[in-house]
Amino acid sequence: MRDLPDPLDQAGRTVVRWRGREFAYFGGCDYLRMSGHPSVLRALQDGAKAGGLNVAASRKTTGNHGLYELLERECARFFGAERAVLLPNGYLTNLAVAQALAGRFTHVLLDARAHASLLDAAPAFSARVAGFPHRNPAGLGHALKRLGRAAKPVVLTDGVFGHDGSVAPLASYLALLPRDGCILVDDAHGAGVVGRRGRGTPELEKVSRERVIQTITFSKAFGVFGGAVLASRDVCAQIVARSRAWTGCTPLPLPVAAAALASLKTLRADDSRRVRLAGITRFVKARLKPAGLEIPDTPASIIAITPTATRHTRRLSQQLVAAGVFPSLIRYPGGPEGGYFRFALSSEHTLEQLAALVRVLQYNGRQAEVH
Repeated sequence: MRDLPDPLDQAGRTVVRWRGREFAYFGGCDYLRMSGHPSVLRALQDGAKAGGLNVAASRKTTGNHGLYELLERECARFFGAERAVLLPNGYLTNLAVAQALAGRFTHVLLDARAHASLLDAAPAFSARVAGFPHRNPAGLGHALKRLGRAAKPVVLTDGVFGHDGSVAPLASYLALLPRDGCILVDDAHGAGVVGRRGRGTPELEKVSRERVIQTITFSKAFGVFGGAVLASRDVCAQIVARSRAWTGCTPLPLPVAAAALASLKTLRADDSRRVRLAGITRFVKARLKPAGLEIPDTPASIIAITPTATRHTRRLSQQLVAAGVFPSLIRYPGGPEGGYFRFALSSEHTLEQLAALVRVLQYNGRQAEVH
């Protein structure tokens, strides 16, 4: 299809083959490179041999394999949540929550740059939907004042915003909400990466889970596929009872569930990859900020670079290619309309690869051609 970029072939954990050449790869979201971890691959293979690929039924009927319940328990344990409910992908998790809690809230307040899955989920709450300025507690406060004292609002926001690595100020939001208010956090880019134990943005922001519903995906830091809702027993029970997104779908392929379980267990037992990524992130950001680049001061491992003119976009692409770095120019929901360069650091990038990326970005930052 003409609107798709040229195909990429994996040539290693941090290398891709593109247009006949190999490049250091800083694209995607496989932050811990768990997609190639031996324990994850072994679990995938063993799961396929033991149970085949597919239960071919909704969990509400005859498809509730024991492996799904094992994965839900391990997921709740990893994140320190009361319960977890699996969905076939991360996108559906927010819709499942909205369907389950339809009618419980009077208003939905949506971050201006919220992920598309939150935008699509918002109407399913059956409440009035309004926006508030991106990552702006004061703006949220003004929006709340307009609702009146009887309002029961739910705030929808990403935890770590995937377009630039900025973080939602959850603690400030909770301080503004009435007692009946709640936050739904799409933490696809925070789960497994930020927080002292990799539990994501709620842990990073040191907020209680009492009024926070966290949705995650296994397709990023965990390197597999699928999604989960982390919430109270009541919310999870409502998803099973009321959500058509949960009831009407076939669950994860069994080998994928086995691989996700292995990834969670591996990372809970050994956090060396997450710790290494945190060090790499600090190393890179400390070298880019003095060059005048606007890098959010967060532990998220995402570097967003926006050229100041079209000619600068072409020049930066050429310089990256010359340095052996794949030029990941993208158009991402929430990002600049004209596109920008997004670089995702991983725990497995080599010092040589990191140095090549940093040199090119430092030069362009000092030339004031990007920000």
